[in-house]
Amino acid sequence: MNRNARTAMASLFAGAIVLTGTAAPASAATQTQDGLINVAVGDVTIVDAVDIGVAAQIAAQICGVKVGPVAVLGRAVDRSGASRTVCTTDQGPVTLTQN
Repeated sequence: MNRNARTAMASLFAGAIVLTGTAAPASAATQTQDGLINVAVGDVTIVDAVDIGVAAQIAAQICGVKVGPVAVLGRAVDRSGASRTVCTTDQGPVTLTQN
């Protein structure tokens, strides 16, 4: 290959790498922090897409704990998208999940 062809090929590959690198993050799933979460006991969803405060009150009532720490846990779930267990009952774990 002559020098001009190599330069053209290198530019083409570099451009493809740049375009692919910038397109990859855009295709990743975005997490919506909308202030709504789900409460489940075991594998049964008790409430779906409710306000963090309401979900915290429900989970706290089921678990017999104070609402404040459960509300903090609910905000963390809404921000991160990770599921969190509040307590475990005879029917299964009481979990908060992102809607």
